[in-house]
Parts: sequence; structure tokens; C-alpha cells
Amino acid sequence: MLARTLVPLFAAVLLAGCGKNSSTAPSAGGGSSVTPRAQVLRVGNGAEPEDLDPQAITGVTEAKLVMALFEGLLAPDPHDLHPVPGVAESWDISPDGLTYTFHLRANAKWSDGSPLTAQDFLDSWKRMLSPKFASEYAYLIYNFVVGAKDYYEGRLADFSKVGFAAPDERTVVVRLANPTPYLLSIIACHQAWFPVPLKAIARVGATDMKQTGWTQPGKIVGNGPFLLKEWLPRQKITVVRNPNYWDAATVKLDAIEFYPIDDLSAEEQAFRTGRIDLTDSMPPAKIDTYRRDHADVFHLEPYLGLYFYRCNVSKPPLTDKRVRRALALAIDREAIVKNITRGGQRPAYAVTPPGTAGYTPSAALPGGTPSAAREAALAEAKRLLAEAGYPGGKGCPPVELLYNTSDAHKAVAEAVQQMWRETLGVEVRLTNQEWKVFLSSQHTHDYQMARAGWIADYEDPHVFLEIWSSDNGNNDTLWKNADYDRLLQSALAAKSQNERYAIYQQMDAILVDECPIIPIYYYTHVSARSPKVQGWFPTLLDLHPYKHVWLEK
Repeated sequence: MLARTLVPLFAAVLLAGCGKNSSTAPSAGGGSSVTPRAQVLRVGNGAEPEDLDPQAITGVTEAKLVMALFEGLLAPDPHDLHPVPGVAESWDISPDGLTYTFHLRANAKWSDGSPLTAQDFLDSWKRMLSPKFASEYAYLIYNFVVGAKDYYEGRLADFSKVGFAAPDERTVVVRLANPTPYLLSIIACHQAWFPVPLKAIARVGATDMKQTGWTQPGKIVGNGPFLLKEWLPRQKITVVRNPNYWDAATVKLDAIEFYPIDDLSAEEQAFRTGRIDLTDSMPPAKIDTYRRDHADVFHLEPYLGLYFYRCNVSKPPLTDKRVRRALALAIDREAIVKNITRGGQRPAYAVTPPGTAGYTPSAALPGGTPSAAREAALAEAKRLLAEAGYPGGKGCPPVELLYNTSDAHKAVAEAVQQMWRETLGVEVRLTNQEWKVFLSSQHTHDYQMARAGWIADYEDPHVFLEIWSSDNGNNDTLWKNADYDRLLQSALAAKSQNERYAIYQQMDAILVDECPIIPIYYYTHVSARSPKVQGWFPTLLDLHPYKHVWLEK
């Protein structure tokens, strides 16, 4: 999932300070417009969301909101995100691992009180796979389900031939092309498998088109623990308890207020003065102070994600893999995580984070420590650039580096700009755009190089490797490699984890060699959270099911 911020599926690390009161102990309460006894959680949520349509969104900012409003067949456990019952109260898996049968709850309802049926799921997945809808996340369904890719690509017109069935109103059957041991985790953690309200969508237009009219207050219908009450652009989004949610008795919060604060200095100040209960991230300049003086509210937690630069390989000089690799080798990642991000991030010399579900890539970009390794990497970078026809950077066209508006992204970009200028003689022009425009520029390939972040949608190395196949909706690099595509299909059909992981080693090696993306560091999640927030546990994906969260009085 696309990460908006520097330290991520939900953190950012910014460099700006927050005024002379930084050593004052942050407040745990304050400033709400509701009565003191109300259970209202106030959350810093980064940028203004692009949309609230589960099948159209691509970013972490949006996903945090959507998981309050919708729920899939399964849900993530609040402690470790393993799949637990959601709309489905139970499920069966056939001995060959190819057929999953989900049994829906009798009291599953939409927020308008109408029953939520098995057919609603099938209709939702049909929309998700519609070629006209062109969802960036359709691959999280079509890579696994029988006939789904043929339907998505227009080779199959009859949706009844896709591997979905609804034998009755409370039974959903999913047939897979190959055993997929991580399928339940995808269903539990990712909105691609959520149901959407086709009747509500039809009231504002065609159901297989992307449109925002149905996701506004008073029009949106969901099935999650909360309802959308108000959406004040660039100010606040408020969700309130959904009385028609099947597990309403578990929900302790009366409401959640999401604040789109994209200036992390302002967000930290809002926390310090008690206007919000938790932040999306933490300015690096504040990390040492919070770690030393406010350990009760400071949180530095693992976060399964990669911060990287995306190359549009159709635009010179990035058409040449030697140039891309030279740029990758010339980045001093150790300096970036030590001096800029400062939140315990790890330098990234490969795409897949080491240790992901027991997998660590063996191929990696050279560099790092000791200094001799760094010097050897720089020598290789200069050699490659000269071999590409740009000795010392002479004649190399300037590279435009795009980032979404953020002091943090700017700080990293300026550091990389200086590294490339001083070590390679390559000029870099920096451009920033607001989040929505930035997403559009990437999806329409209107960029040369762009900062990016990818947060795992589930805990498996596959999530970091599948997106670079030629037909993946999130591969905005225009890079294509037939061997890579073949390997991905082999991994999907692998009969064992060892066989699958051996294939991933080959895929990681291709990415390190070709450098369609340039890895920079692996995320951590750095944030401030009031001690009164309970039921909020550290998870690798930074997912926190809101129905298990409450406030101590």
C-alpha cells in the first residue's frame, strides 16, 4: 500500500522543530468539543484523503479511514493481525487448499439496516475486477481466484465463470487457481476484499466507474463499526458508532475524529497541547527529546515497509539501467537514516525487507559500512555512468525528482540531490505536489523520478515483489521484464514455501540489477500516543482495529 509519509501503512518523520516549549510534558487530554465523558478518539491522519471508496483508494491515509467504515469476511486480530471472524463467523478450507467456504453471520447488515448477503460480496468483487473500473488493487484478487484475471483483462465476459459462488444468502465460496497460504491474511487486512454497497453507488452513477459522490456524508453506506458523520475538507473527518454493526456491543468508542494534518510540526504541537490523542508520526528533531523526557507517550515500533524512489524508465536518462544503478549506488543510506530520519530506520540495499515472514534477500546493492564498501560502491557508480556515456555526469540530462509536499521528503530529496551532484556530477531538480495531485502524476506516468513508500498489505515477501510485474496496477515505473513476470507466475504456483522463497531470491536479484526502483530505507513507525488510548497494540502493518480501542477516563 502506498505510504504518504516518510516513516510509514502509517508513519512519517519530519525535520521541523515545534517551538520553544518542546521540553514541556505533552498533555494527555484537552480541547475536545464533546463532553468529557464521551469516548472520542482524536487521531492525526496525515494528508486530506483522496477518497473513501475501498476499491479505489491506494494510500495508507485512506485505508485508516476505510477500516473504520467497512469490514471484510475476516478481520485482523488487534494484537498480531492474524485473521479472525469478521462478516464471516466461520470458514472451511478444502484438503487441497483450493476452495474456501465462508459462512456469513445471520445478523450481518449494512449501516442502513439492510441485510448484507453473500451476493453483495460477489457483486463487489465483480466491480473490483471490472476492466472499466481498473482498480490498482485488482491483482490482490485476480492473481489467486480462478478466471479472475481473464475477466479483468476482458478475455472472459461471463462473471459466473470466475471462481466465486453464493449457494445461498449466507455462504460465499472462493475457488483458487493455486494454494495460497496467505490468502486469509489478505482478506482480513486489505480493503480489496471488502464489500461495497452497490445500491448506494448506483444512486449516484454507474457502479463500475470510479466516482466520489457516494462516499459523502448522508450518502455513504458501509458495514463497519462506524458511520461517516461529517467530512470537512482539510479540517476534520468524524465517524460515529454504527448501531447496525453485527458486533456493536464490542465497540467502546462513541466517535473518532481524523485530522488531516500534513505538517508534522503542527501535528506534534496539536498532541502536546491536547488537541489530538495520537500522531501519525514524529518530527525527527523531537525524537530524542520524547525518547528521553516523555517515554510514556513516545513509541518507536517495527513497520513493514520500504521507502524508495520510483523511476519512470520511459524517460531518459532513466531508460538506461546503468544510469539507474549508478544513482542507486551513489546514495549514502547510512547518512540518511542517521542524520535525517533518525527514527531507527534501516538502510535498504534490496527491495524486500530482511526477515519478512522468514525470508531475507541474498542479492543486495553494495555499499554501507565499512567505508571501503562505500568507496567501492561509489567507484562502481562512476564507472557505470561513464559506460552509459556520461563520464563525470557530462552530458547527462537533469533528473526531476518529484515528492509529495512534506518537509521530511524534501529533506531526504535535498540530501540525495547533493550526493548525486557531488559524487556523480548529475543535476537533480526537485518538485513537490500535494498528495492527490502527486498520486495522479504517478498513475498517469507524468513524472521522471518520484519518491514512494510501500507498506505491506500482509506479512509475506510476495507483497513487495508482485507489484513490479508488467501488468500490476501499482507498477507505475513502466518497467517490464519477461523473466520477472514468468518468475512471479511460478511463485504463485509454487508447491511449498521453500520453492516459493527460492523464486523470490531470483526476483529480488533482478530488481537489484535493473533498479526500476531505488531502495533507500526500511520504515519504522515513530509516533506519540496518549497513555489514555487503550487497545492500541504495535503491529507490523500498523493496523489497529478501532472496535477494540477505548479511552481510559
